[in-house]
This record gives sequence, structure tokens and C-alpha cells, in this order.
Amino acid sequence: MKIVFLDAKTMGNTPLEEIAALGELVCYPYSSAEEARERVKDADVAILNKVIVDKAFLDAAPKLRMVQEAGTGINNIDTAICKERGVTVCNVSAYSTDSVAQIAWMHILNLAGMAFHYDETVKNGTYSTFKVHTDDEHPFTELCGKTLGIIGMGAIGQKVAAIGKSFGMHVIYYSTSGTGHCKEYPSVSLEELLQESDVISIHAPYNERTAGLIAYSQLRQMKPSAFLVNTGRGGIAVETDLARALDEGVIAGAALDVYEKEPLPAENPLLHLKHPERIRFTPHIAWASNEARARLAHEMAENIRRVCCFK
Repeated sequence: MKIVFLDAKTMGNTPLEEIAALGELVCYPYSSAEEARERVKDADVAILNKVIVDKAFLDAAPKLRMVQEAGTGINNIDTAICKERGVTVCNVSAYSTDSVAQIAWMHILNLAGMAFHYDETVKNGTYSTFKVHTDDEHPFTELCGKTLGIIGMGAIGQKVAAIGKSFGMHVIYYSTSGTGHCKEYPSVSLEELLQESDVISIHAPYNERTAGLIAYSQLRQMKPSAFLVNTGRGGIAVETDLARALDEGVIAGAALDVYEKEPLPAENPLLHLKHPERIRFTPHIAWASNEARARLAHEMAENIRRVCCFK
């Protein structure tokens, strides 16, 4: 059995021996659409993260039995045509719950605690010039007693909520699917969440209900002291509107790990704010702790073993 990993660079140096033990594993760091079609022509299994699986891809892969998404979201895969062709589509859920929650809270704590400002104040020598022992002009914000609003209360949202609760925060959430299945915290309307939250953390999938969910009009409903964190999917928060809101002081700050287009284009307005201190970035890394990548590799191997009848 031939297994082709079309964009293995996304896994970094994560060991893939468990997958390699299942057949002939061929890894390519990156694959354009044209390269991908050439590389899957004799493959039984295709592993991919961002490569598009469409009719042209499947036409080029007559032996293909399985498409394994190296992650959770499968927006890049035409699942309907895969089903027509008898090609099994698998993803891996829950492998990155702890990893994403940790980065979401890293951002929340950095924004509320002003860690970036204090660190730079000491490093650039400003603190050494102080007449008093503390930075009395830049107090930080306590989270205890504040309201944490979660958009998307799935496994990651619930993990983030539990951490917020441990800080003494009041937790509310907005269900983008409309189900409101989590009974531990109040399910509220988007309008109420925007108006009441001191911190909003996005953990929803990108789909027709969430595309452009947080635009300028929604940002205007937030408290001027509030923070917005998105470790969910790019495109849920409209980046041009967020840039405008940050520069106008509509909200106090934001932190992003995901973007409408990735990697983030150099001309993106978020990189050219008049007040760059109001935003923090990470390069779509929240899913990718060492431990999460190891879990992902293991679960992909398990999926291939199950689908391709390995015992």
C-alpha cells in the first residue's frame, strides 16, 4: 500500500514511523495542485492538510481508497465527490484541545496582564530610569469577576471555559449551530455575548453561519475595555473591520492565531495599525504543540489501519 503525505512540512519534525509501518510512505514538504495530482496517481492513501481535494484530484488518483486530513477541519475536501468515488475521508478530532486552549489563554493573559508591555519596559531600559519601584501608569486588568464569552462551546470552548472559571470568571457562550447543548454555562444570543463579555474567545468552525460573524457592527457592540481572541478559524472575524476597530479604540485589544488568508499577507491592515500595541499574533500555531502533533500522527495511523483493514 502506498501512502503519500502531500504537505508533510505542516507536521514539522514529528515522527511518522507508525504511519510508515503501514505501507510505503512518501512525504513531500509541499504540493501545488498540479504536483498533488501527479503525486497521488498511484497512491492508496493521501494524507494532506491544506491541499484541495476536488474532482481533478480524484480523477488523477484511480487507486485512491482514503483521504486522511492531517487535522480536524475538512473544508478543503469535496466530501460529496469522495463519497461518490468510494473514497473514505477521515480527520482527527480532539487531538489539539489542550494545545489550543493553552494558546488561547496565553493570549488572554498577555492582553489582560500586559505582559508584552512590561517585558519591553524592562528590556529597553525604561524601568531602570524609574523613580519608583513599579510601573504606576500602566496597571493591568484582573480577570476574576469578569465575563468570558465563548463563541462555539465544543471541546475546546469547554476547556477554555473551565480555565476561565478557575480564574473566577463568569462564563457565557453563543452556539453558532443554535443547539446550545452545553448546560454547564448559560447559552445567550450573540448580541448579549458581545455586550456583556470582557473577553471573547472564538472556538467555532468556519462555515456559512460563522463566515464574517464578527464584523464592525458586532465589534461596536463590545465594551471598549474588552478583548477579542480568535484561535478558531480565520474569516470568522473580518480583519479589515477589526483593524479599524482597534485603531479607533472600539475595543481594547485582540489576539489572533488564524487568518482569512494564510500565511498572513504582508499588506494585511492588521500589520499596519496606528496602534500596533493593541494586537498580538501567533502564526496558526495553537493546534501544534509537540504533544498534539504526536497525538495527531498516532490517530492518523489508527484511521489508516482501520479503513485499510490492518490489524
